[in-house]
Amino acid sequence: MAQPTNTLDSYDVRGIREDLQDIIYDISPEETPFYTKSAKAKATNTLHEWQTDALRSSADNAHIEGGDTAPEARAVTTRLGNYSQIFKNAVAIPGTDDGLNKAGRAREMAYQVLKIAKEQKLDIEKALFANQARSAGSSVAPRRLAGVPAWLTTNTVFQSGNSGADPTGDGTNARTDDGTPTAFDQTKFDSVMQAIWQAGGKPDTVYLSSFQMNKALTFTGNNNQRSNVTAESEKVIKHMSVYVTPWGTVEFMPSRENRSRDVFIMQDDMWGIGVLRATRNTELAKTGDSEKRQIITELTLICKNEKASGAVYDSTVS
Repeated sequence: MAQPTNTLDSYDVRGIREDLQDIIYDISPEETPFYTKSAKAKATNTLHEWQTDALRSSADNAHIEGGDTAPEARAVTTRLGNYSQIFKNAVAIPGTDDGLNKAGRAREMAYQVLKIAKEQKLDIEKALFANQARSAGSSVAPRRLAGVPAWLTTNTVFQSGNSGADPTGDGTNARTDDGTPTAFDQTKFDSVMQAIWQAGGKPDTVYLSSFQMNKALTFTGNNNQRSNVTAESEKVIKHMSVYVTPWGTVEFMPSRENRSRDVFIMQDDMWGIGVLRATRNTELAKTGDSEKRQIITELTLICKNEKASGAVYDSTVS
């Protein structure tokens, strides 16, 4: 039916108040599994150092009666180190904000500081997985920590013969990217697991992208009975969180901040975070009609022994 003549409808009325919900919806990912699981240690210098050692290989050990005993040559420890990296973000909010009545938050500064803290954790996770060498920095260049790929050299699978090559394994250089990508598969994964076991490692967590996680779901085992429908629950199950091999049991941990072409197989207690300055929220000098605050963290990555972990590189991502 047509509207009666001279009807004053909502399109004509002035002064209708806005209908804005008093909440802000944000589903941005904020998980940082590697950073969260790595043990934190106190750093007291911008160059944080540690030592590694290894037993010699087993040998034939038999001697005659009454023979003299001579000392054998002994290997010394290896001294390693990584530089701390400064992660810093700041926000400025004008004084006018104090008088505003906003939806979803009371003070803009508190809301923005909380966002920045979450974003900075993501930046840290990304740096930990980054293929970058350590750098001492200077008065005109920032210090940089050596990320995971700059340490792994013993137990890796990649497309050699192209441009891919392992680093020296002490954080001083990055690995050479990238070989021609090939599909991530169970054979590559198991070969790294075996190599880690032979070196003495006990890996427990695999960090990989959602794309590579889908590849891992195709791994065979237990007659591959992971996808099924039960009449009682009417659930379809396609999930693998734990993978048991003769070389150890690992948990698969999807991660958004490592490159999709890299799959890291880690012994978590052989990695750590050296914290020179824990995350702080500090007020900056006031220079006008605004409030300024910064969130700052300074830390580095500790690779306690790279032989305990490994990686599959150069995996296809589509």
